[in-house]
Amino acid sequence: MKKFSKTILLSAVLSAFTMMPVSSAFAANEQASNKETVKVPAMRSKVYEQLARAQGLADEGKPQEAIEALDNVNGKRSSMNSYEIAMMHNFYAFVYYNMENMPKAIENFELVVSEQAIPESLRLSTLYSLAQLHMAESNYAKSIEKLEQWFASGGDADNANALVLLAQAQYQQKKYKAALKPLIKAIKIVSDAGNVPKENWFVLQRAIYYSLEMSAEVADVTDTLVRLFNKPEYWLQLAGMYGELGLEDKQLAMMEVAYQQGFVENRQDILALAQLYVYHQVPVKGALLLEKAIADGKIKEDVKNLKFLAQAYTLAREEKKAVPVLAKAANLSEDGNLDAQLGQTYLNLEQWDKAIASTQTALDKGELDDPGKAQLVLGMAYFNLKKFDASLKALQIASEHSSSKAMAQQWKKYVAKEKQNAEAMAAISA
Repeated sequence: MKKFSKTILLSAVLSAFTMMPVSSAFAANEQASNKETVKVPAMRSKVYEQLARAQGLADEGKPQEAIEALDNVNGKRSSMNSYEIAMMHNFYAFVYYNMENMPKAIENFELVVSEQAIPESLRLSTLYSLAQLHMAESNYAKSIEKLEQWFASGGDADNANALVLLAQAQYQQKKYKAALKPLIKAIKIVSDAGNVPKENWFVLQRAIYYSLEMSAEVADVTDTLVRLFNKPEYWLQLAGMYGELGLEDKQLAMMEVAYQQGFVENRQDILALAQLYVYHQVPVKGALLLEKAIADGKIKEDVKNLKFLAQAYTLAREEKKAVPVLAKAANLSEDGNLDAQLGQTYLNLEQWDKAIASTQTALDKGELDDPGKAQLVLGMAYFNLKKFDASLKALQIASEHSSSKAMAQQWKKYVAKEKQNAEAMAAISA
């Protein structure tokens, strides 16, 4: 259970009746009653002394003895007036709150406001305390009820904290639209006074907009959180919202600035930034980011991440840098797809023997997504080594696969013609 600060919760309670000289207490009560329609009876000195004793025990860290002292007072309630009874329950609530017995604290605060002849200041402070306690106990409907009573009884309609408390309770009740009105009002009140609203107020506002599926508003509030509080999570969340809104340029810009500030630290965020670099056609930045993250141990050197790194280097036309990464990934992979990709890369680099070796390894491992393409690579590599028969054999197999059929047939014709020319030249030379 989230426990409210004693200072916040009990300040109103203690202000309603402070242990002061009896004559002063009576004067304060009389002054507080000037605007009241109900006449508030005075507290007698004998009752005051007994309540003072209970408070003294509570202050000494003897809550059980304080309860017993109050029980003693309660045994004489038939001779007590409404105000005295209300203050007795007020002290019961105070002691039970310190004992973290919230149900009993709530029960006694309810008994305070059930008395009619009490100062309105005490009624208001108790209603507000009840709203806080019910909120802390997840009694959201009750919290709303007490706050509405507080406002109706003369509670400050411009009290920002009370408005936010109401918004929190309504949010928990899934009354999202109703929660927005008091929250926006509270933020405006504080902002208009030249102060910065509390961070968690904006977090609540963002959560409400998110629940209402108002993505643009979620982004706006997150932008406010970035500007006012500059926390890593807000930068990254705003980048994510820009992505959700299809504003990829802004998403990348936010992620880059966050990275420069040292906010992009975990695996998921690093990979997200690398993917954005690749998407925005700056794969070399993605590759360098990934390579550093792997070296720093922030990203695991597994097949998936190595494959992504190799892809980034390939897209950046840095195939020589892609080769060792791809080779490492292929060694870790159980199927032959990465070996086939490595074979294609060696072919592009005109390293024919390595292209053949890697492609043959791919075929031996099996489970290829496109075995026809692998045979096509073999055919081309063998051709460049002038091994025409091996080339034609591989190209024949490639032509039996739909994905590589057309190109394989074209290559077969070309290789067959080159073979004839080579044989004719050989015959002439002989």
